[in-house]
Amino acid sequence: MEPDVPLPHTLLSHPSYLKVFVPDYTRELLLELRDCVSSGSLGCPVRLTVGPVTLPSNFQKVLTCTSAPWPCRLLLPSPPWDRWLQVTAESLVGPLGTVTFSAVAALTACRPQSVTVRPLLQSSQNQSFNASTGLPSLSPDHQDLGRSGRVDRGPFCLTNYPVTREDMDVVSVHFQLLDRVSVRACPNTPSVMRLRLNTGMDSGGSLTISLRANKTEMRNETVIVACVNAASPFLGFNSSLNCTTAFFQGYPLSLSAWSRRANLIIPYPETDNWYLSLQLMCPENAEECEQAVVHVETTLYLVPCLNDCGPYGQCLLLRRHSYLYAGCSCKAGWRGWSCTDNSTAQTVAQQRAAALLLTLSNLMFLAPITVSVQRFFLVEASVYAYTMFFSTFYHACDQPGEAVLCILNYDTLQYCDFLGSGAAIWVTILCMARLKAVLKYVLFLLGTLVIAMSLQLDRRGIWNMLGPCLFAFVIMASMWTYRCGHRRQCYPTSWQRWTFYLLPGISMASVGVAIYTSMMTSDNYYYTHSIWHVLLAGSAALLLPPPDEHSEPWTCSQKFPCHYQICKNDREELYTVT
Repeated sequence: MEPDVPLPHTLLSHPSYLKVFVPDYTRELLLELRDCVSSGSLGCPVRLTVGPVTLPSNFQKVLTCTSAPWPCRLLLPSPPWDRWLQVTAESLVGPLGTVTFSAVAALTACRPQSVTVRPLLQSSQNQSFNASTGLPSLSPDHQDLGRSGRVDRGPFCLTNYPVTREDMDVVSVHFQLLDRVSVRACPNTPSVMRLRLNTGMDSGGSLTISLRANKTEMRNETVIVACVNAASPFLGFNSSLNCTTAFFQGYPLSLSAWSRRANLIIPYPETDNWYLSLQLMCPENAEECEQAVVHVETTLYLVPCLNDCGPYGQCLLLRRHSYLYAGCSCKAGWRGWSCTDNSTAQTVAQQRAAALLLTLSNLMFLAPITVSVQRFFLVEASVYAYTMFFSTFYHACDQPGEAVLCILNYDTLQYCDFLGSGAAIWVTILCMARLKAVLKYVLFLLGTLVIAMSLQLDRRGIWNMLGPCLFAFVIMASMWTYRCGHRRQCYPTSWQRWTFYLLPGISMASVGVAIYTSMMTSDNYYYTHSIWHVLLAGSAALLLPPPDEHSEPWTCSQKFPCHYQICKNDREELYTVT
């Protein structure tokens, strides 16, 4: 649809799709149906739906021309700038009727003025500065008025302030006014700033806008009204104060002599150009605002998480289907966008109690360490000591708020804790298999390396622990089955070992796995995970096999030649005193 050019169209049973391009600085868009003739009914049975069909219905404008006064019109104030606007026309006369009409799109473009920065080397004849304010002059800007349409020849409709965009980090942008720190709020025209959030990677953060008015310039009767909108700015401050444009509700802000600051936070702003428009107004006496000017300082940021989620949260960047967005992971019962809602938060005493439960429960690993040392399983004892150490300090570092202690990087402590837990289960099951020493230690090393690799791929994957455990259990079951067949009796042969060690250890391990996989939630994490520590360490102490009866681990194979010694000759079996 060309502006101001009627487009004849015949509408059949299926809908027709039209489009009109809306250039920058368009104040109004008027859609009108003319010369409508229907073959099946009187009037003009046509329904127009303006806006993208993929958006929800509240983002669309619907015009039914059946009972509307003639001609049928739809006026859209501040339509989306610099884009094609889709118009869907549907016939209401039935499948056999036809409707003929002419569609007209009329655009009304305003006259903007822009705050331009003149080069320092430019001649003084081309420079014009405001002596009272020290600001560069305001010049008309007609570069983005579009290809056609009616241009308002009256006063300027807005003052455009250029804004620079500085990318700080991922989903972190700083918007700053070009060569100035404040915006002039005037009573006649709104001041508009464009925030470019149309890169496709900006919708995952939070847009924060902070306004502060000059104290000495604010009067008791003056009010600064601001609106934040997407796609197009709000320009109708004189007629309405609801910040509503053609398809966007908008976010209102206000500054007064009693409240000179205003803050706005927009989580996950849509991918588009956002506009901040503000204007000085006097609701009680309009004459007081004719010569008034107030400078407003603006702070414009796009941040991943507000206040970095505070002391009770962690800012996380998530990627799903090529979409990147940030969010706060709150702890200790805190909630909210930035973990500031303490309605269900834990007290400091509760936090310290939870930290003590998670850390001191690892002391249960002293039991399998002691049993391993007594039975000369030094490698197994080293693994249990490693697990106890890193699990203790990982959970001490994992706590929020005041009850926190980190001796290393959090990611390093978490990796070592997961690696130690998997390796402890792996060496315990292989030790129960009673393999030969060389084969057992080779499997110890290979299994630990495989667990380390799987943790690097997916740290919280269920197969990181389940896979090695199943493989070690198959090895143990095979060795026990072989010994049962070779000895013609059940292995282990002692009923006391089954009653007092194996069955209690297997029961504790089964309950621990059930709690870890199905009963652990964020609310009962402190209790269930502490129970998991106790059950894991207790089952390891009970399941470790007894020492080999034929080995003498703590005897020295070579004696020091001092004083008198009794030497044994294996061949002659004679004893002599030397």
